[in-house]
Amino acid sequence: MDTFVSQTRKRNIDGTTDEQREPVLKKCKEEECNQGIVKEDVKEDAYLTEFSQSWQKIEAEGLDCDYALLFPKEEADCLYTQLEEEVVYLTGDKTKIQVFGKVYNVPRKQASCGDAGLTYTYSGVSLQASPWTPTLEYIRDAVTKATGQTFNFVLINRYKDGHDHMGEHRDDERELDPLCPIASVSLGAVRDFVFRHRESRGKQRRRQINPVKLELAHGSLLLINSPTNTHWYHSLPARKRVLTPRINLTFRRILQHGKK
Repeated sequence: MDTFVSQTRKRNIDGTTDEQREPVLKKCKEEECNQGIVKEDVKEDAYLTEFSQSWQKIEAEGLDCDYALLFPKEEADCLYTQLEEEVVYLTGDKTKIQVFGKVYNVPRKQASCGDAGLTYTYSGVSLQASPWTPTLEYIRDAVTKATGQTFNFVLINRYKDGHDHMGEHRDDERELDPLCPIASVSLGAVRDFVFRHRESRGKQRRRQINPVKLELAHGSLLLINSPTNTHWYHSLPARKRVLTPRINLTFRRILQHGKK
């Protein structure tokens, strides 16, 4: 599988200041968050200095993404642990999705938070936004400062290990603001993330276009810009060698009444 990544295009990330992050780190230390929960499967070489200060541009035909390290390791460890304490995941019928008329169990845990009154519908499931937790608000604000974009909804996916996964899909629901990118924050185990062009999928593929494969590091931010979701499907494949959990937060801007 080939990965197409353009040469790094650097620009400073306007993240939160040390003063703003100090309360989070202080809480982390007080609660003894750093006990190796996410350390075993995290690749230390992912924490390169260049990613802490710059974006990496990822491009292909109709694909436009930006990638950077948003949170340093100590802070990412803390945020992961606080989310484990705060997030309440869905149960019952909300853990099932409908694909081509068939109902399947979602192979991961899910939750959603956002501004009051917002609803996000996909694969036959409508998710009502629960109130923002303190940690989700903190991460959202850091993403906003890094990207200049505002977000009013987040979908949380928790993968207990490499058996949990996400199939190929596009985030092209009508509720989503087409002018706003989707911001994906990864915490925990490093996982492969694969883009596949819509014309190179399946037995009836019309073109030979190489997939784009990324490794999403602990504390990283992937910004999926337009028109990527028009032309490319993305997935998080199962990886049996991964033994530790991962939490992924995808921040979105939902339009009121689903009007674009």
